[in-house]
Amino acid sequence: MVDRSEKSGTTHFGFRDVPVGDKQKLVGEVFTSVAGKYDLMNDAMSLGIHRAWKRYFVATAQARKGDRVLDLAGGTGDIAALLKERVGDTGEVVLGDINAAMLRAGRDRMTDRGLVRGLDYVQCNAEALPFPDASFDLVTIAFGLRNVTDKDAALREMLRVLKVGGQARVLEFSQVTAEWFRPIYDFHSFKVLPALGKLFAGDADSYQYLAESIRKHPPQDELKAMMERAGFARCGYKNLSAGIVAVHTGYKA
Repeated sequence: MVDRSEKSGTTHFGFRDVPVGDKQKLVGEVFTSVAGKYDLMNDAMSLGIHRAWKRYFVATAQARKGDRVLDLAGGTGDIAALLKERVGDTGEVVLGDINAAMLRAGRDRMTDRGLVRGLDYVQCNAEALPFPDASFDLVTIAFGLRNVTDKDAALREMLRVLKVGGQARVLEFSQVTAEWFRPIYDFHSFKVLPALGKLFAGDADSYQYLAESIRKHPPQDELKAMMERAGFARCGYKNLSAGIVAVHTGYKA
């Protein structure tokens, strides 16, 4: 896929075209707005199913005791907490997020749960990671890649910071595979979701953007091809919940 920004200087922010340089700021405003209600809204939006998706994502990841793991777009720490269980007391999980409000929410939540040792927090841009080459055994990003302006750059950075033999995992909303389910899913996304955002978070617009961003994200085979172009080997994906989300995997050869 050729990013429109390469030709026109614009990229998508939901269904709107915006200057490339504006997207990061606009996405930041969305997540600063929703940070305080993020976990509540995830439960309301998915009827709690997001928890099962995340557990599967981590349970099937290539993670062992003592590993060093990077979780990008780590938000409020759901994935980081699950990863910490996998790597144990001798392992380390770095929770990275570009948004300071989300990072604070994640750190506070982990502290409240008593998860302190072996957890670090770094405010960072997935397109230019502040880590040396070959720093991590596993790199994950859950529900964050679609918000990155230059996804190809982020994938290349994930590969760069992986050790040889290391695994990258992407959990992201994808393209529903069942035709009959798509109208129901669209109704939930564009009618129910903004209404829930207004009710619980007082912010319908941010949740309208989140629904739109899902539709603009590359579908399964396209994202797999992007990972292969970034240099990952043995790329593949598994659909969950009829393709509402997909788990993508790649390795550093």
